[in-house]
Amino acid sequence: MSTTWQLPATANGWVTDGGLETDLIFHRGIDLPDFASFPLLDDAEGRAVLEDYYRAYAGVAARAGAGLLLETPTWRANADWGARLGYDPEALRRINREAVAHLRALAHELGDRVVTTLVVGAMGPRGDGYRAGEHDAEHYADYHRPQLEAFAEEGADLATAYTLSTVAEAVGVVRAAQDVDLPVAVSFTVETDGRLPDGTALGEAVERLDELTAAAAAHLLVNCAHPDHVAAGVDVAAPWTGRIAGLRVNSSRLSHAELDEAEQLDEGDLADLRETTRRLASDLPAVRIVGGCCGTDARHVAAMWDGWTPRPV
Repeated sequence: MSTTWQLPATANGWVTDGGLETDLIFHRGIDLPDFASFPLLDDAEGRAVLEDYYRAYAGVAARAGAGLLLETPTWRANADWGARLGYDPEALRRINREAVAHLRALAHELGDRVVTTLVVGAMGPRGDGYRAGEHDAEHYADYHRPQLEAFAEEGADLATAYTLSTVAEAVGVVRAAQDVDLPVAVSFTVETDGRLPDGTALGEAVERLDELTAAAAAHLLVNCAHPDHVAAGVDVAAPWTGRIAGLRVNSSRLSHAELDEAEQLDEGDLADLRETTRRLASDLPAVRIVGGCCGTDARHVAAMWDGWTPRPV
């Protein structure tokens, strides 16, 4: 399964961040309409909050001797969600470019603390990440191309599309990234049974994506599920497991439906998260990116990295 771009090798893998939006809402008291954090880039106070957030993960990477992925706060910065927040296409292009530039400057500042840093343009699904979309790959390619184009124009090292619930959207993202000549990674989300929200088995989704795109995604991840939920969909003997390079997991064991309805943050248990993540990583031979998702913060990511390094690939 060859790709045109590969994540650079580091001795100790790559740290990425946790649940940005839930951290901002529940720990910092910041209102995020539509769960969107990118509007914080539009004022100095918001940018300072984001910088403080990312510096905590730089600390985790420094202690682990690992590389750092600085991922833009642009999960919601696409056309439908942007319009709800008053951002037209030109404003979205501006904010996506500014997000990359902002983290590029922070990466420069952190240069003497972290082994190496990449700036990643983070994307989300067109709709709700917990519900399967109904469009075809061509539609999704057209939809996501402007955001990818903005990342490419500003010189992002990589883009990653998170919380995807269908193969069609993943294929569309990969094809759009090829159109703008930007390396891209794809992250699926799964339900408690290890299947995508549309019922597709995780392994089938990985294999179909690679078949339909000639394995053009740089690598794959799974996000926004507890490690044991992901593990339910993993066949340790299957070749496709070698395509999963990253985990951004929830500490909570709640289902997506339960998380949607929860009025309080379920932060889970650090010891459980550390143990279950390591067990899952041992079944996925290529995992070298580890971070968190909903409900997690720098404490959770630090716990997952404490005393752990990925196996050589």
